[in-house]
Amino acid sequence: MIRFTPIPTEIVRAYQAGGPDANGQAPERHVSQGGGNPCRHCLRMVPEGAGLLVLAHRPFPAPQPYAELGPIFLCAAPCEPGGGTDLPAILASPEYIVRGYGADDRIVYGTGAVTPTGQITARAADLFTDARVAYVHVRSARNNCFQCRIDKA
Repeated sequence: MIRFTPIPTEIVRAYQAGGPDANGQAPERHVSQGGGNPCRHCLRMVPEGAGLLVLAHRPFPAPQPYAELGPIFLCAAPCEPGGGTDLPAILASPEYIVRGYGADDRIVYGTGAVTPTGQITARAADLFTDARVAYVHVRSARNNCFQCRIDKA
């Protein structure tokens, strides 16, 4: 069984309070136009007209060569963490990159694949049969942006 995991609340609250992102900059504040702004904390789309943060995030515990950094969106106001065993609402595109990482936070080569959205859960479960895979990332198939993490439940 798998669990979709959002960015940890303590990290999100720091960003929402104006704390520096992975580039050392304050998050940009915008207003959502609706539809295309997936919050990586509540794992829902930021509603139209709601405050929106745009920032650089590194979903790894420390910088290292495999610790990808990239842009993400978050709700500007505090939101409740999403997650669970069901496919999150933010995964609304036709396909995503699903890739395994080891306990050393490095890519497990050969695990990455563009995966149809409806097959993400099965793909992640299959990746966890490989003892080298400690967790999985779901990333945009077009821009490689981090969407969420998947852990063993």
